[in-house]
Amino acid sequence: MDSKILTTLEFYKIIHKLTLHAATSLGKEEAEKLAPSSDLEMVKLMLQATDEAYKADRLKGNPPFGGITNISSSLHRSRIGGTLNPMELMEIASTSRGARRVKRHLENLHDDDPIPLLHEMSDQLSEHKELEDAIFDCIDDQGEVMDSASVQLASIRKELRGGESRIREKLEQMIRSSSVQKMLQDAIITLRSDRYVIPVKQEYRSHFGGIVHDQSGSGATLFIEPEATVAMNNKLRELRAAELREIEKILQMLTAKAAEHVEDLLYNQELLGKLDFAFAKARLGHEMKATLPRMNDRGFLKIKRGRHPLIAADKIVPIDVELGNTYTAIIVTGPNTGGKTVSLKTVGLLSLMSMSGLFVPVEDGSQLCVFDAIYADIGDEQSIEQSLSTFSSHLVNIVRILKTMTAKSLVLLDELGAGTDPAEGSALAIALLEHIHSLGSRIIATTHYSELKAYAYNRKGIINASMEFDIATLSPTYRLLVGVPGRSNAFAIAERLGLSKTIIDHARGEVSEEDQRVENMIASLEADRLNAESERQTAQSLRQDMEKQRARHEAELRKFEEQRDKMLAKAQEQAQEAVAKARLEAEKIIAELRQLALEEGASVKEHKLIDARRKLDEAVPELHKKQNRPSNAGQQKAARKIEAGDEVMVYSLNQKGLIIEVHGADATVQLGIMKMKVAIADMELIKPAAPLKQQPKQAASVKRSRDENVKMELDLRGSNLEEALMEVDQFLDESFLSGIGQVYIIHGHGTGVLRSGIQQYLRKHSHVKKYRLGNYGEGGAGVTVAELN
Repeated sequence: MDSKILTTLEFYKIIHKLTLHAATSLGKEEAEKLAPSSDLEMVKLMLQATDEAYKADRLKGNPPFGGITNISSSLHRSRIGGTLNPMELMEIASTSRGARRVKRHLENLHDDDPIPLLHEMSDQLSEHKELEDAIFDCIDDQGEVMDSASVQLASIRKELRGGESRIREKLEQMIRSSSVQKMLQDAIITLRSDRYVIPVKQEYRSHFGGIVHDQSGSGATLFIEPEATVAMNNKLRELRAAELREIEKILQMLTAKAAEHVEDLLYNQELLGKLDFAFAKARLGHEMKATLPRMNDRGFLKIKRGRHPLIAADKIVPIDVELGNTYTAIIVTGPNTGGKTVSLKTVGLLSLMSMSGLFVPVEDGSQLCVFDAIYADIGDEQSIEQSLSTFSSHLVNIVRILKTMTAKSLVLLDELGAGTDPAEGSALAIALLEHIHSLGSRIIATTHYSELKAYAYNRKGIINASMEFDIATLSPTYRLLVGVPGRSNAFAIAERLGLSKTIIDHARGEVSEEDQRVENMIASLEADRLNAESERQTAQSLRQDMEKQRARHEAELRKFEEQRDKMLAKAQEQAQEAVAKARLEAEKIIAELRQLALEEGASVKEHKLIDARRKLDEAVPELHKKQNRPSNAGQQKAARKIEAGDEVMVYSLNQKGLIIEVHGADATVQLGIMKMKVAIADMELIKPAAPLKQQPKQAASVKRSRDENVKMELDLRGSNLEEALMEVDQFLDESFLSGIGQVYIIHGHGTGVLRSGIQQYLRKHSHVKKYRLGNYGEGGAGVTVAELN
């Protein structure tokens, strides 16, 4: 990308902001080298790295880049045999340790929330803890070689400290002497050339032996090493030389260790720089409130509420631009200071940023394109020295653009055709636009010429746009309106500023009829747009209200469902308790049944079974116990009293029965082979008793009368077949004459001979309508139930 374009669109200012977010000098160097790419796949990879860093920074913060420095020069010197000083070795160890920390941080983050690209980079970081430990064991945080670096060094320094202590003791004895004190300028011990000396007055030089190492500026004081300490100082000098040789030996050893890993450490440094650079891009995105753009190489731009990143967010007006789909060129018209140039730069700068792997300050859903180049002619570059006018400077840039642009380029032209005769300038502008458009390049151009409005209106693939201007306040709103050409507003502004109406009317008369129609058309379009905008805002407000209502209803629904779930859970818990209670009661009832079976000799009477069943039904949990009583049961009872002979349903026993006798609020009911006294309120009339037919008195007949002594059951257990059939025949006749509709013949289970013989007899008997085996509660297969005619 041409550096002139990067300067024109102020891309280097973005680079500067990016470097401020780098945590290390390595990341800053990577940021300074950043340049837009024309390779779509490369751009996607760069954006992926930024996106992963953006997510990682939001979740776990910045990786620990502390202690990481540029150690390339130190590593190169170690590779050619140079000896590194303690601080250089410390930087190598610190950077190596920093690489380990960054690697662990990104590994932990990747386990929780995958960041594949950054994890792959961090996974390539090599670890050299042995080298780190060797350096940290020998050199302290101040960059001094420690006594523990070697046994020899510890011994030398111990001897040094002892020698220094002895010299100081000797000199202190001397300066405390009254005879010596009068010859001293000050009673102190000091150092000159690493040798211990005392300050002696000039006049006592002849009285004081030893070696003069220095004198004061005035010459009044001489710094003398007494003869008594000369040998001791000489020994110290020898020990210091030995100390330096041992330190040099240690540094050479550590340098050799570092030299063994030069390639790994250099690669680590490169990776750390890229990782820091990725997180710097992420932090810049946070600062700009930017988002990840979708990228394409089809020449398609769709910017939603795009903001210029170098203008304060509270001052910039976002723009919406779409280019490269239904139209490939936009011609922006409007007054000066309306924001045309800023809009042009915004599109260009956002494109450069996205092509560099940076997030851009746009809304989600925006798309940007990877162009092979971006060209811009923005601003006035007239030069007196080069004899270039405004028009000439623009034309020089345009000629250069025309020579290198392609169908995959983005061309930004500001004030196209300006600086010359309007008629010729507008004609030249149209010709340039036509040529660039025919090549397929994407174009955004600004102009003042009204001729270009008509050109864009009639040309396919080109659309008008304008910067909105508020006539009421005589100020621009800086909003880009695509599809609406700009108006000059000159007459409206002049009128608002107080120019005579006569002059304005005369000026309007000078405007051609065609131009006047164009202005009226634009005014009508603008009025329609304002109405549409007002309606859109109203619709948006209504939509927002509906969204709030829906959100509130959803919240209420969730609350209701939560309450319902709690109530269901509580009801289920209560039901489980009730069922458990019922189960215990059922177990008791079953135990009673078993006890009854034992007492009755494995034979339980039917009325006892029914009574047990009633108890079991009563043990059903109240949560589920509902009697299936019809709503009109009370009305039936009110309409007709239950009488003897009626067939009824007993609710509590869920059994059909026959009313034998009514006793006030109770009635005796025949239920199968047993009789029970049941409350009338606990029963429902199913079938009333059949009325008796009146027979003629003179006719001879057999009258059916109900005998209270006639039973509804016949127990034949223990009888043989022949005896049983005789008893059955007599029992059926008596029952038929008594008007009993249903009888029970108890034959037991046994071998089944008695049951089959009786049923065969019933099949042919004239009083028997039909027969069946007893149901559960009636005796089952041990009883045959016969219905009589």
